[in-house]
Amino acid sequence: MNRPLSNAALLQKDHQHMIHPLHHTAGHADGRVWTKGEGSHLYDADGNRYIDGLSCLWNVSAGHGHQELADAAYRQMTDMAFCSSYAGGSNRPAIELAERLSTIAYPKINSFYFTSGGGEATDSNIKLARFYWKAKGKPGKVKVIGRDWGYHGVTFAAMCATGIKGYWPMFEPRIPGFSHIPAPDPYHYPMPEDGSSQGIAAANELEKEILAQGPETVSMFIAEPVQGAGGVIVPPDDYFGRIREICDEYEVLLVCDEVITGFGRTGKMFGLEHYGVEPDLIQFAKSITSGSVPLGGIGMSDEIAETVTSSKTPWMHAYTYSGHPTTCAVALATLDLIEREDLPGQAAAKGEAMLKKLHDALDDHPRVGNVRGKGMMHGIEIVRDKQTKEAFDADFGLGAKLTKALMDRGLYTRVRSEVICNAPPLTTDESTLDEMVGIYRDAIVEVVGG
Repeated sequence: MNRPLSNAALLQKDHQHMIHPLHHTAGHADGRVWTKGEGSHLYDADGNRYIDGLSCLWNVSAGHGHQELADAAYRQMTDMAFCSSYAGGSNRPAIELAERLSTIAYPKINSFYFTSGGGEATDSNIKLARFYWKAKGKPGKVKVIGRDWGYHGVTFAAMCATGIKGYWPMFEPRIPGFSHIPAPDPYHYPMPEDGSSQGIAAANELEKEILAQGPETVSMFIAEPVQGAGGVIVPPDDYFGRIREICDEYEVLLVCDEVITGFGRTGKMFGLEHYGVEPDLIQFAKSITSGSVPLGGIGMSDEIAETVTSSKTPWMHAYTYSGHPTTCAVALATLDLIEREDLPGQAAAKGEAMLKKLHDALDDHPRVGNVRGKGMMHGIEIVRDKQTKEAFDADFGLGAKLTKALMDRGLYTRVRSEVICNAPPLTTDESTLDEMVGIYRDAIVEVVGG
């Protein structure tokens, strides 16, 4: 019997034939070849076990190894794995999923278009917003405003909406008409000198940018309820209420990117629910199938949907795998699981408890500038100087060093420059969460002292 190949042997084959997302040969030299997922853990080809500290890529929210999701895919693939959902054709799982989403999404959002992931969802909303304003007799409204450190994917239009500048240089020039305002980061956004609200001041950055661009040219503002890949930035409570007012005043569509925050991650089914605000458009992916198969989509307000359905010409936007019956069947099974196990409730309770433990363990550390979070997503920001909030020089390689120190201790996650991102599966048990807190503390001490 042939022995399974080791991690090193598989990685050698990988180096010869694969190009990866965010490919970087040096950074991949000591990569892990994952062969098994179980609950809140991943196993590499050598049998080493690691805590999955980021739900892989914020998406395996229900944990690894759910047989019922595999069974749902098997049943649908046995009946009919795929069919076209272009106008003139449909399928039962896609219809049922759209209907199900209408019962759990924001009240005025009842119509859905499916994609293969979050980047496609961003592009779909950008195109839909343009179509909508043309139909309303305002074809000049084409510009998109995003936020610094916002992440909306890296397909070409999505990359332009994304406000993490490292994604831009090798693909520029970017598409014209995209701009960004400062993130509503309570740790870094300056307090207003007049003593007014930090959240309102950060929201008013949108009004300034709309006026600078010209309200007659701005189509949409896109924002995550909690910024994820950009460093788990939780806005002040009064931020989104003011954002909604500004969008209404200047006729700008509010697009809520729920790709990470949707389906329970923040402690609510959708992240913007925390702020009592409804968007005009949403986009989702990741946790709708707990990462088991690729699926994303957008949801549109009743008024926007009516504009699409009443058009005398076709809406010329299409993906081959839109409404894929197998992925929609898995999504339905995932929603059953989310509701049965109350994953939003688990995220709220466990996330709050873990945030307190992170504060207790790290607030006194001289290099930990800020610990923050909402639900089961947290950020630990490391600084060179706690008083000035000065960051480490790039040459220090803080992110790579922290990542290695965490991996050496059996925890796999991602670090945004100086922010450790924490977002384990919502089903993670308390003892594992406690272990993670200890690993974060020990890894930070190893890298920057204590």
